[in-house]
Amino acid sequence: MNDAATAAWLRLVRCAGVGPVLGQRLLAHFGDPQTLFDAGPGAWRKLGLAEAPMAALQQPDEAGIAADLAWLDGSPRRQLLPLDDPRYPARLKSLPHAPLALFALGDPDLLPLPQLAIVGSRAASPQGRANATAFAEALAQRGLTITSGLAAGIDGAAHEGALSAGGLTIAVCATGLDQVYPARHRALAHRIAEQGLLLSEFPVGVKPLPEHFPRRNRLISGLSLGVLVVEAAHGSGSLITARLAAEQGREVFAIPGSIHNPQARGCHQLIRQGAKLVESVDDILEELGPQVGPAWRQALGEAPPSDTPEADTDPLLRALGDEALDVDSLLVRVGGDLGQLASALLALELSGQVVQTGDGRYSAVRKPVV
Repeated sequence: MNDAATAAWLRLVRCAGVGPVLGQRLLAHFGDPQTLFDAGPGAWRKLGLAEAPMAALQQPDEAGIAADLAWLDGSPRRQLLPLDDPRYPARLKSLPHAPLALFALGDPDLLPLPQLAIVGSRAASPQGRANATAFAEALAQRGLTITSGLAAGIDGAAHEGALSAGGLTIAVCATGLDQVYPARHRALAHRIAEQGLLLSEFPVGVKPLPEHFPRRNRLISGLSLGVLVVEAAHGSGSLITARLAAEQGREVFAIPGSIHNPQARGCHQLIRQGAKLVESVDDILEELGPQVGPAWRQALGEAPPSDTPEADTDPLLRALGDEALDVDSLLVRVGGDLGQLASALLALELSGQVVQTGDGRYSAVRKPVV
């Protein structure tokens, strides 16, 4: 794609009031953005365009386009993938409202690979983050690319799990790729850009506005064969991703949790609505296996079997079970004196087997068996 063609695509992407549906209608008629702009208002009017989009098409965002071009020129790993680019992901292109173009930082060759989205609560529990990391590690080792949204909580844990396994991961962002949201994930985003792919439909300079997150979520589900929800409270954005996945014909998976954990209620709701209950990676792979090619299915067959869960040997962990308990309740269950209990809890906290919740209660964090 030459510079003039790139600039024409950027001009179309930055036209306020020309979204994916209208943009695709115009491209279907004119063929490409340059021909569209060359045609002018008379041709646009014959198509029945309203005055507002016609005015937008005549007023290019020159400063924004210049910023996009400068960003693209900054590194060969920064690329624009318009709808007519053969690297534009086919799974996404087949959907209504597919973005007119994608901004990419990293390796776009990841896009056609089999992807599984792992999403969940930003305010995830330690057990939820551990589950996300463990499932991402195991699924990345089995050849799936892990896709998520770079958010705090489950998203970040999923990306970390894939990277720690030496696997592949794609982060779909709700901002322009010259920014990182949340800022605390800056180092993670840099690692993903080096070892995976950052992707966004938003041009340079776009901030993380609330209305951008549902748009990002439709890309996460649209790119993937299925969506695994690890933890989600009622009303969580992850449930929007799951709904979009179902509407797009993708598989929806959910990990159940304790009935005492509010972050598990969204997953339980999804399971009641038909999502597949997931206890191990095999529950996911048996659904996705028929959708991928024979090479990937062969790799799947060579993968090691899942571990067998081990029973808790520590009496404190057995006493906690799947509940969050305060010290007094725990003391009633295990007996002994308060000083011994406090010492034992501190040792388990330091080893990462127990965490203290915001209200002062304690809960066990178990190594997930995936």
